Amino acid sequence: MKHLSLALVGATFALSAGLTHAADLAAGKAVWEKVNCASCHGPDAKSPVAPAYPILAGQHADYLMHALTAYQRGASGAPVQANGRKNAVMGAFATQLSKQDIENVAAWLSAQPGPLAVRK
Repeated sequence: MKHLSLALVGATFALSAGLTHAADLAAGKAVWEKVNCASCHGPDAKSPVAPAYPILAGQHADYLMHALTAYQRGASGAPVQANGRKNAVMGAFATQLSKQDIENVAAWLSAQPGPLAVRK
């Protein structure tokens, strides 16, 4: 029983240590509007203007955070091993975002109804 309690305390600490600030959905929507993501991904984040542009509504927040961070690394000229994405347009948009902006917009996008998520 003592080992189980210690494991639970350790797991709780590890989870809370890995989190930054809680995501703010209203701030995420504001980032979406400020950077004008809708110009390519559509006003609802699920109606992109070209088939090559991804649907973002309902996508997993952790995937979106990883992708935006990878665009930042790609725009910074980081070596290929740094897991960067090279795209001039997305790199230019992503470099404007703080870590908190990325967390907020990713949370807002993942909360939007879309074909990428099944809501219960």
